[in-house]
Order: sequence, then structure tokens, then C-alpha cells
Amino acid sequence: MTQYYGVERGTSRTRIILIITSCLVVALACGPALMSANILDHLIVLFIYIILAISWNALAGYGGLISVGQQAFFGIGAYAAIRLSYYGVPVYLALPLGGAAGAMAAGIASLFMLHLRGGEFAIGMWVLATLIQQLVSLDPLIQGSTGTSLLALNHFAPASRRADTYWLSLAVLLGLLGALFWLLRSRQGAAMQAIRDDEEAARSIGVAVAPTKRLAFVFAGLGAGMAGALWLAASITFQPGTYFGVQWTAYMIFMVLVGGIGTFEGPILGAILFFALETIFGATGVWYLIGLGAVSVGFALFAPRGIWGALEARFGWRLLPVGYRLVLGPGFARDKTASSIVQSDHHA
Repeated sequence: MTQYYGVERGTSRTRIILIITSCLVVALACGPALMSANILDHLIVLFIYIILAISWNALAGYGGLISVGQQAFFGIGAYAAIRLSYYGVPVYLALPLGGAAGAMAAGIASLFMLHLRGGEFAIGMWVLATLIQQLVSLDPLIQGSTGTSLLALNHFAPASRRADTYWLSLAVLLGLLGALFWLLRSRQGAAMQAIRDDEEAARSIGVAVAPTKRLAFVFAGLGAGMAGALWLAASITFQPGTYFGVQWTAYMIFMVLVGGIGTFEGPILGAILFFALETIFGATGVWYLIGLGAVSVGFALFAPRGIWGALEARFGWRLLPVGYRLVLGPGFARDKTASSIVQSDHHA
């Protein structure tokens, strides 16, 4: 019997990209031995931005949950790290544990926040972040709006602290990227996207809506919490007004919208572009923020799929595909006068 079609998850291009990515990871792992202190500092910031972008994209792009309050978990990650260090936990253990506290807080918040829908959920998350900021400010250790510092980091030599923070940031980024890639290629990832597209239809075919939405919410909380802890490691100081500021979620939204919401590669590209724009234009102050807002609105109105989404639609680029590709064999093309390859937009 003639084989007319087949289904594949990757192509030879995918395998080449994975090899290139592996080489890049090895090179980045050698960064402290090869790069200057200034380059390492910039890469730490870039890694944190990518973490923020992929976590918000997992929540909104794949889970369909639009939040403007992810700064709640960003701030919790930093605050928990300070508290754990104060209690005597080694600082480079306190930092990832602080990030994990963001996931724990998201798990608790999901019990009541996920009952909200649409705009109510988005604004409710912002209100929750503001409430948590006020509670953190009441902690005597934080000294209100004055803030405090992660003093344990001062015990490390600057070069050693920079290298350790760099490696921790790289490890967290790779771990979250790997976890997200695995998740999106699993049944849970397919369920997330089904809920995003039509929650009622997904429920009608047996998708466990509440646990699946909670999984996306907790993953996003973990990413934001880790980013907050890493930002604390890079800056040392902690002020509630800064870490719980809504600008963090605004940055996430910008990176994801510009890069390509609902794509795996898009938020990474968006984070790189945002980092470049901040490096070049960040000193212009309020005009820089106005520019970011205008660009975000422009992409939302005229290019809702973002840069990578447009490239994917135009050229069929899928470097790290999380869905399926339908390949039609020669028999099909000969008998049905169809093209030899059709790419499907359906996911697992």
C-alpha cells in the first residue's frame, strides 16, 4: 500500500539548530574565562529578560491568561531570597529557593485568581501585586520604601560574585527553556493551547481545564520569581517599589508582542531586541518608555503575530517546533496533484 503521508516533529534543520545551540551553550558556559566583566554583566541582564519573556509567553501566548501583575512573583523571588539569606541559608542556595517561592506563591494565588476571566484576571493580578508590595514593605527587615540589600553577597570578591551569578543565570535560563520545550510537546502543552483557543470546547472534549491553567500559571510564577532573584543577585539592593513595579510586566508584554506571542522562538528574539533598545536608548528617560509603548501598540494593531510570527508565516521557519509537521509523499502528489509538503499549524 502506498504511503501517502507522514507526521514528523522535527526536520534536518531542527537537528542542525540543536547542534548550533549546543555549541553556543558550551561557549556561553565558558564566558567568565573568555569575556570581560562588562560583557558578563550585560549577558546576565539579557538572560533575565529572556526568562521574563518566555515565562509571560507561556502564560499568555500558550495558556491564554493575560496578566499585568507578574511583577508580584518577580518581587517575591527577590524578597524570599533576602529572607532566606537572613535566616542563614547560603546565598547561592537562597537565590534559586527565592525563585521557587515565586512558584509557590503562584500556586497559592491560582486557587482564587484563576476564577477570574479576561480583563478581570488581568486587573486582579495588578491589584494582587500592589497588595503584596504593601505587605512586604511592612517587614522591618525591608525598612519600608527604603529597602535593604542582600548583604551576604558582599562576602564574595566582585569577580567571583559576577561569575557565580552569570552561571546561575545561564543555568536557570537553560532549565526553564528545556522545561517549557518539553511541556509544550506534551499532552499538557496541547491542553494549554486548546484552552487558549476555546476553553469551553476544550472542557467538552475532556481537557482538565483548572489543573492545566494552574500549571501554566505556576510555571510563569516560577520564571518571574527566578528572574527577580537573579536581578537581586546582579544589583544587590532591594526596594519594594522597584521590584513590584508594573514596568516589569510592561517589559514582558513588549518583548513577547514584538518577538511573536505564542511562538517558542519569538520571545527570545523580542528579549534580544528589547535589550538592544534599552542599551542604546535607555538613557533618554521618559521618551524611551513612550517609544516602547508606541511600538507595543503598533505591533498589537498591525502585526499581532510579531516579528517571528510573520517570518514563520512567510517562510515557514520553525527552528524548534513544538507542534507537528504533515509531510505528503510522492504518491499523494502524483494522484491528487497536490504539493509535496504541507505544514500544519495544529499542535500536539
